[in-house]
Amino acid sequence: MRLLKQIGDRVKPVKIGIVGLGTVGGGALNLLKANAAEISRRTGRDIIVSHVGARRDYPQYDLTGVTVSRDIFAVVNDPEVDIVVEVIGGTTTARELVLQAIANGKHVVTANKALLAQYGNEIFGAAEAKGVFVAFEAAVAGGVPIIKVLREGLAANRIDWLAGIINGTGNFILTEMREKGRDFADVLKEAQALGYAEADPTFDVEGIDAAHKLTILASLAFGIPLQFEKVYTEGITKLTREDVSYAEELGFRIKHLGIARRTADGIELRVHPTLIPEQRLIANVNGVKNAVLVQSDAVGSTLYYGAGAGAGATGSAVVADIVDIVRSLNVENINGVPHLAFQPDALADIPVLPVEAVKTAYYLRLQANDKSGVLADVTRILSENGISIEAILQKPAQEAGTVPVIILTKPVIEREMNRAIGGLEALADIVAPVVRVRLEALDA
Repeated sequence: MRLLKQIGDRVKPVKIGIVGLGTVGGGALNLLKANAAEISRRTGRDIIVSHVGARRDYPQYDLTGVTVSRDIFAVVNDPEVDIVVEVIGGTTTARELVLQAIANGKHVVTANKALLAQYGNEIFGAAEAKGVFVAFEAAVAGGVPIIKVLREGLAANRIDWLAGIINGTGNFILTEMREKGRDFADVLKEAQALGYAEADPTFDVEGIDAAHKLTILASLAFGIPLQFEKVYTEGITKLTREDVSYAEELGFRIKHLGIARRTADGIELRVHPTLIPEQRLIANVNGVKNAVLVQSDAVGSTLYYGAGAGAGATGSAVVADIVDIVRSLNVENINGVPHLAFQPDALADIPVLPVEAVKTAYYLRLQANDKSGVLADVTRILSENGISIEAILQKPAQEAGTVPVIILTKPVIEREMNRAIGGLEALADIVAPVVRVRLEALDA
């Protein structure tokens, strides 16, 4: 009788409840319908969207035979629903909804990086206690399967560091500034008009969105708890087209990177503009594309590139998670691969370093009075703080009688650079705040 029940369960359709029918939810719905036969061949089960929670009408989608509820909690409380897809965004209602789905014994697929970065430890703990799974491939880099790479593909490796262009809006802005010599504010307006940036672009341009994603990637890479509050975050709003141009003149590109690195003293977690040598593959990722570069001991350097947003890319990641869960429904232990790649009781309490303790090279731009002796004062202050110079570029004098001086340094601890910048800005002939951009070689 048990064997007959197992056979019956295997042929029974799996019912999906989607909460939120915007770009991502609609993309997943369309893919599940358009590729239903192919997906069934991959899973051995039919997958049916049976219930949708949406607070307004979406006439562009075919919802024939689908229950549509204005009360989104009706989806997670529907006993017929096997898997809940949460794509409403935000953290308050979404957290309540996901925890309710887990309490009801339902598996969850989410694209909500902010939710996981801030509440993932609680959510994954609840899922493990209930014996259900929370899948989240769509939460980072859209259609790029970087979550699966870190959880499974590189499971034999000790990961040393990763660096990612994980926000397409910021990458589009920097690409336009470099290729067309445009100002930040001008490109931002175009990004908003094209739908790449929200009316309030803060999460994108100030690095908060990338910090959410980096929190998740670092946990998977190093086996540490999710610690969003410890990510150093710096945006791109202060970059000028001159900085982008000077960097290129020196053989570098500026990218807004999320960087996670394992060191002897702890873990670096930081999001900021970064100079990268122009020959690196990741330096040539342009437009709204995403890419993540991973350095590990056995494989070495690997790069994962593709569309980081949009209905097709993110919907594809959501459906891939559904497929993984459906494939596992007949397996005794669905949690064979832990949520955060490492066994829950093996997550390490490795300290996250403050940015002042990070060691990196720097690009400095100084605006100096065009007079003799200024450069000697600058190099003296850098030397007194133990900072070695890699290159100096002095541009022609400007109408105001000042001259831009660009300096590339060798790697130095950030607290020492902070002291040096304080000394430079105290010079009477340095007439504006020093612009600082960190520099990473990203070599294997």
